Amino acid sequence: MSDPYLLRVDAIQEPPVSFAQRLKHLGPGFILSAAIVGSGELIATTALGAKAGFVAFWVIILSCLVKVAVQVQFAKHTILTGQTAMQTLDMLPGPRIGKARWTVVLYFLIMLIKLIQMGGIIGGVALVMYMIVPQVSVLAWALIMAPLSSLLVFRGYYGFIEKTSLILITGFTLFAIAAVFFLQYTPYALSWNQLATGLSFSLPASAVMYAFGAFGITGIGGEEIIYYNYWCLEKGYAAHTGPRDDSAAWEERARGWIKVMHTDAICSMVLYTTVTAAFFILGAAILHTRQVVPEGYQLLEVLSSIFTESLGPWARVFFMVGAFFVLYSTLFSALASWGRLFSDIFSQFGWIDFYDVKQRQRSIAILSWIFPLVWAVLFIFIKLPLIMVLSGGIAGSVLLIMVVYATWYFRYRCSTGKFDVSLPSDVLFWISILAILGVSVYGVYQVFMG
Repeated sequence: MSDPYLLRVDAIQEPPVSFAQRLKHLGPGFILSAAIVGSGELIATTALGAKAGFVAFWVIILSCLVKVAVQVQFAKHTILTGQTAMQTLDMLPGPRIGKARWTVVLYFLIMLIKLIQMGGIIGGVALVMYMIVPQVSVLAWALIMAPLSSLLVFRGYYGFIEKTSLILITGFTLFAIAAVFFLQYTPYALSWNQLATGLSFSLPASAVMYAFGAFGITGIGGEEIIYYNYWCLEKGYAAHTGPRDDSAAWEERARGWIKVMHTDAICSMVLYTTVTAAFFILGAAILHTRQVVPEGYQLLEVLSSIFTESLGPWARVFFMVGAFFVLYSTLFSALASWGRLFSDIFSQFGWIDFYDVKQRQRSIAILSWIFPLVWAVLFIFIKLPLIMVLSGGIAGSVLLIMVVYATWYFRYRCSTGKFDVSLPSDVLFWISILAILGVSVYGVYQVFMG
């Protein structure tokens, strides 16, 4: 197979025409959903439901829906140009620091901060494994999961990563839906009145802070938008479109493959919105009713014990295995994405040639072994997985602002932004931008001034 990062005439392929045919070309969204649904959704979203109750349910749904416009605009630029995410950031105006633009250097520094967050994620996986098999210590589980993840990812084959992500998201989607279904057989059964309250689009003053928090932690984030760029390229959306020559045939192909990407993005949005909503419902229906807000990963034990009381001992195993699927999916897909992202950054620094297949594969393989070990070591020394995960929130806000700026720049300052535009897409784009900026600025303010 030819290198999907190179736009070659012999890789050109006509796009599917019907919706059913487009479904056969989905894939990047599977990996994206695996990255998005993790500790933030399982822990923070459930805790938010416990604190705010159903009144904030509509905020969760809106948060997942509204950010997609920025994601598809960024991916559209990728399909039209074939540029990687860091190539795109390197084209933004501003000074260079060495060989790379300031935006690439800033992104690199922020991602170093997010090493701590990933340490918290591998710690979360280790905690869940300890709850399932307590004979092995939490720290030992962290050291076991690190090389296991490396072994799965280091070869870097797109097809394997896509299929594994599909297995993981199938697991956590079935878990989330089943958990809400089994909820009906407990004293905390869901009622239509509760859902109606959650979709009333009203928000008491006491829940405003929780609502802002919900918007920040749910749905797609800045790093996932960047990840999506690489997976769209490796799926072949840009390569099948071919080198840009502005011919009628090229424009037709571009529209067709962009439409495939839109379908992929929307399907993944429906998936992670459904799962996120399910976790919120668990928190609002059970914990808010009991007026109990467990701290961090204690939440898993509390929820599993409630299901066990009502359904029997098997429910605890079911709940913990489901939690593993949720948390490990983020670890797996993030590791696969980090290898590509940092290899791209190093290419902008002039350390490797990203477009040399052997150099790129070697870099991805080496980083796939290094990163999990670093994450595990950070967890072993800090030992506060929830705080470690939440520490990435402020870094994520800065990344999201940078991605919004890049997307705005390429929409209104480059020729790619003028391709196949419409008033509805522009309206959605600006709603997305304003919502993201508002919440990101509020989040940063709360950290430093709140």
